[in-house]
Amino acid sequence: MEVLGEIPKVLVLLQIAEGAGGGVTGCWDPPARPPLLPASASDRDLPPPTGIFCFPGAKILYRRANPTIPAPTRREPRRSQWHVSTQRGTASFLIRHGSTLLPPLPLSAAVSRPRGLFGTGMAEQELPEEAEPVSAEAVLRELRLFELCCRDEDVPARLVELCLTHGLGPVALANELLAFVTSKGLDTELSSDSLDTFEHEVLIKRSRRAPQKRDNRYSGLHDIHSLQELLDEEEEDELLDAYTTPSKNSQKRPNCTPETPRPKRSLSSRSPYALFSPSSFSPSVTPSQKYSARSSRGEVVASFGSIQGPSWTGHGGRGCTLGLFGSPEENLTKAYKFMFQKALDVREVLLWRIEELGNALKNHHQLEDFTSVSLPAQEAVTVLGQIGCDSNGKLNAKSVVLEGDWEHSSGGQIPLDLSELREYSFFPGQVVALEGTNSTGRMMVVSKLYEGVPLPFHTPTEPASEQRMVLVACGPYTPSDSIGYDPLSDLVTVITRDRPDVCILFGPFLDAKHEQVENCQLLGSFPEVFKLCLKMIIEGTRSAGSQLVFVPSARDVHHDCVYPQPPFCYPELPKEDKQRVHFVSDPCTLEVDGVVLGLTSTDLLFHMGAEEISSSSGISDRFTRILKHILTQRSYYPLYPPSEELNIDYESFYSYASLPVTPDVLITPSELRYFVKEVLGCVCINPGRLTKGTVGGTYGRLYLQRDNTGDERKSPCVAAQVVKI
Repeated sequence: MEVLGEIPKVLVLLQIAEGAGGGVTGCWDPPARPPLLPASASDRDLPPPTGIFCFPGAKILYRRANPTIPAPTRREPRRSQWHVSTQRGTASFLIRHGSTLLPPLPLSAAVSRPRGLFGTGMAEQELPEEAEPVSAEAVLRELRLFELCCRDEDVPARLVELCLTHGLGPVALANELLAFVTSKGLDTELSSDSLDTFEHEVLIKRSRRAPQKRDNRYSGLHDIHSLQELLDEEEEDELLDAYTTPSKNSQKRPNCTPETPRPKRSLSSRSPYALFSPSSFSPSVTPSQKYSARSSRGEVVASFGSIQGPSWTGHGGRGCTLGLFGSPEENLTKAYKFMFQKALDVREVLLWRIEELGNALKNHHQLEDFTSVSLPAQEAVTVLGQIGCDSNGKLNAKSVVLEGDWEHSSGGQIPLDLSELREYSFFPGQVVALEGTNSTGRMMVVSKLYEGVPLPFHTPTEPASEQRMVLVACGPYTPSDSIGYDPLSDLVTVITRDRPDVCILFGPFLDAKHEQVENCQLLGSFPEVFKLCLKMIIEGTRSAGSQLVFVPSARDVHHDCVYPQPPFCYPELPKEDKQRVHFVSDPCTLEVDGVVLGLTSTDLLFHMGAEEISSSSGISDRFTRILKHILTQRSYYPLYPPSEELNIDYESFYSYASLPVTPDVLITPSELRYFVKEVLGCVCINPGRLTKGTVGGTYGRLYLQRDNTGDERKSPCVAAQVVKI
């Protein structure tokens, strides 16, 4: 039973006063009626006065005579303090929520004025109360009963405004304020800021759960802003919903519509393309002018391979086989518990990685046994460990240290002298095998770096299938100056036109970095907006028949912000779409007709690019070096320590963030410039983001077809392009 604001359950304590000598106490769990003791019961029939009997599901232990105790409801807000006249004294109800016990009214005040927390009632009858007009004096009088006062001069006018806006009387408003102030532990002096918070956390949420018509008693009391009463009931509800979250700089918001009145709309009667007009979830109805005025739509900005035919078209997913690579135990398919991570567990995972990659380096380069990093040696020795930094700053050539493995070095560290190493590329967390001299045991002069070894490619046994088209896009799907999903609508149009076999869509679908999301200015909850976004994509692409793959992002404001990230949960998915809609984790490895695709929405290129240092005599761009590190380190995120914006659960990281094989295609969306490259036989593509600030961005498309002829492996990625939306 909900009585006060957001309080989910209320236990009411009944205290029987016995003059100045204290009393006995019981509990009432509304709306149950307590048992009745006859008026002739003696004192020994009463429970001993041992304090408060309060526990979940408790009842009043006794009551005298036959008092009528009506159940308090929200439609009777003027009933505040329950009173029962008995032979022993006066009963007064208190509220307890969690561990918070509100101070009771003095019994003398309660008897003289039967108002307070819930309602009125004396002896065996209920005393009716006339409706009291809403005025500043009436509201302040009710607040003074609970020792609440006003800090600013404009607070009384704001209180009257809350009463008129939400259809509350002075008593009901005082009840709600008392519960809010007590449960939040706030100051009893009310300010404009505290009233704003109270309205959005209590009154508006309550009106959403149980919308009620305004009380006709106040129909004659209007100010200049109450002309919205002329609107129909639907627009009236939307008016209240428009004030879900206060703006940062406003101390007091007027009781009016946003800057432009929102027209009536019916989502059920609109096509999925129109679900996300700029006015759907944002107080601002101005669409992004820069996005609408963009040029070079459909321009190809990056290419790879050769294209057969004048246009890109698919088969709409007909006959396409898509699934997770490997066994179900090797893939993250559901949410998991995270946090409370121990440092020893993190260390153990890192040591496992060093041991595994060390064995691969040792076998590939035919190295002898490794030496301890702290053992002095005049001759060249080979050591194994992980690159680190000697401070909390950025890695540089003078701050590189090697953290040795546990088996040979017991986790010891040693600084590295890179002056004799002509070419190198290091980043924190990189597992390496180095050769050099360590004459003093305090500094190792490195003379040789052993390159990492990538995993082998997957060799499918089934025959090659026909050519498949894959479309790849990454969020955000809205411009930064508007919450309108116009770019996503344009992408759905492209999917419907080209009918790709597979569409891989990376988050964020509702960007946590969007200004209106950060300021909580949306008119719907985050999960609601996300579900409507999914509905738009699924229904809009149903005619194309394309297989849809949704990859979450750490910037999805409604989803678990942990890495590896579990897949989205969408139980409302229609039965007709379950065969073609797939929700996967970040990262994950997919298999499309025998072609292995590595997917990650984490901006690994940006994170590693900020930490990597290199020295090269040849022409080697940073993107190629970073991609090579990903493949040779055999991990979707080899950086350690990770970026501050990434929360890694290392127990799950070891199980789900490692590369099972070298993928045929690696898709790594990034804020950095788009590209398509072939690195160590793997085609790597950064499709960019669908929007870049206020302007349109890019998406990617690929042609995949395996070639089993000949002994030499050929890349199944026939062609790839990055195209402007």
